Amino acid sequence: MTSRSVTLIDVARAAGVSKSTASNALGGAGRVSETTRRHVRNIAQELGYRPNTAARSLRRSSTGAIGLYLPRTGTRLDYYMKLAFGAVERAREDGLDVVLLGPHTASGGGLASRVDGLLVIDPDIADPFVPDLLDADVPVVTGERYLGGGAAPSGAVVCDNAASLTALLDHLAERGARRPALLAPGSGSDWAAALHAAADTWSRRKDVEVTVRTVPFAATPAQADAATTDLIATVPDLDAVVCAPDGAVPGVLAAAVRAGLRTGADLLVAACVDGAAARGTHPQVTAVDLRAAEYGQACAALLSDLLAGTAEPRTVRRHDWTLNIRGSTTARS
Repeated sequence: MTSRSVTLIDVARAAGVSKSTASNALGGAGRVSETTRRHVRNIAQELGYRPNTAARSLRRSSTGAIGLYLPRTGTRLDYYMKLAFGAVERAREDGLDVVLLGPHTASGGGLASRVDGLLVIDPDIADPFVPDLLDADVPVVTGERYLGGGAAPSGAVVCDNAASLTALLDHLAERGARRPALLAPGSGSDWAAALHAAADTWSRRKDVEVTVRTVPFAATPAQADAATTDLIATVPDLDAVVCAPDGAVPGVLAAAVRAGLRTGADLLVAACVDGAAARGTHPQVTAVDLRAAEYGQACAALLSDLLAGTAEPRTVRRHDWTLNIRGSTTARS
């Protein structure tokens, strides 16, 4: 069999896998185990298979658009809107349009299969549409890692969220906090899992218990209010609350006011995401600035580099954060 006669179907049959699995294994995309990927590539090399680069270019570069998939509840949050605009701005520099994908367009026959590449932000293992996105036959960049099984995406942009929460807890301890609490989602996303792990590590290192209450990924102020009210009622000497979900921190402040606690003095309040909600309160709330617009730009830049062949598959790039200290943690003497 000559190299010109070997097709992808020939490789798939010889390797004992489906055509789509063979395509994903050779193209560095999709949910394919590393063992299968190596096996298919070895078979392809033995058979002398050469990909049809013209067909690949036609398939993957004809739309001039990339897809952006946000968490299902993310479109109402300030953080994700800034991230989306950042991605659009960066993609435009490379002549790419950005298509916002809803849950039903993320499945195999939807728009996700008709774009040149995908950005999947904060993928959660409970989201049933994420596996289809990762299985698309196009490069996929995730904003934070995916904790589900299967092969890794083509690339990722990650932030050291454990370090940011550690810095926040250290700041609260320096301001006198001895009984802090954390409102955080369950550990289905890389971001939330890092917060839980960091809180546990910090507790053991400092010998200071961090009480953790689980709230929804996109908790509302009312949900944060209810969780904080419960903390005030059940945790003796509670003196600090860190609110992880974007936009929910006003609920923490409302619960403190109702309990007669002065924010920044009786109760220190901080947030893991610096957004309009943290800046628009009185006092303004100390928060971790994840630089959402720049994060979106970084994700789009990596995907563009992968599409252009100037970045290697499995590239992971780091994204920086800053801690903005404000009145909600500085009034205590």
